[in-house]
Amino acid sequence: MDSADPDPERLRAVYDEIADHFDKTRAYPWPEVEEFLADSSGGEWALDIGCGNGRHTALLAECADHAVGLDISRGLLETARVRMGEDGWAGELVQGNGATLPLASNQIDVALYVATLHHLPERERRVQSLRELRRVLREDGRALVSAWSTAHDRFDSFDGTEPEGFDTTVDWTLPDGETVGRFYHIYAPEEFEADLQAAGLTVQESFVSSGNCYATVST
Repeated sequence: MDSADPDPERLRAVYDEIADHFDKTRAYPWPEVEEFLADSSGGEWALDIGCGNGRHTALLAECADHAVGLDISRGLLETARVRMGEDGWAGELVQGNGATLPLASNQIDVALYVATLHHLPERERRVQSLRELRRVLREDGRALVSAWSTAHDRFDSFDGTEPEGFDTTVDWTLPDGETVGRFYHIYAPEEFEADLQAAGLTVQESFVSSGNCYATVST
């Protein structure tokens, strides 16, 4: 497998391959997500873009009438389905691409787009996916978006003040020692906010936490 290949179908294959191990290492929700949802009323429809094993979709199911978890990887969706049964929460799990959301416009009250945007190659595709987020949000809807930042301690040569980020490959190491490469665009905080605004989203708050760019956005 060409670890540097950013093709979406190759990304799907990568996460299908590492799904079980990924699930074992991603057991708990991020505190930034918990804090965001603590300030959200939830509403009728909630969406988790790039839901992975469903650890954050489960939180959405607690605060909204209907929770939807979307991921490109069927393997990850299966781990989410197992977790749903074991933990007793209810939601819809959908295989799909964040750049073309299979949802009606103006439908979502609260959304998460966490640790997924950075896997999309090419700026226009990332901005398009953010436009899709804007399209499905209701007028009073809110979303939390995150991506890896140049301020992450993995990138010692950057201090987080650069105007632009860069593309790289980050290896995932399986228990047998095999490494599987994953495409990442590492965002500079200024660039991250610029892409959100280019998509027509209103940035209510932006910050860097635990090496990730975060923003609370609305339409």
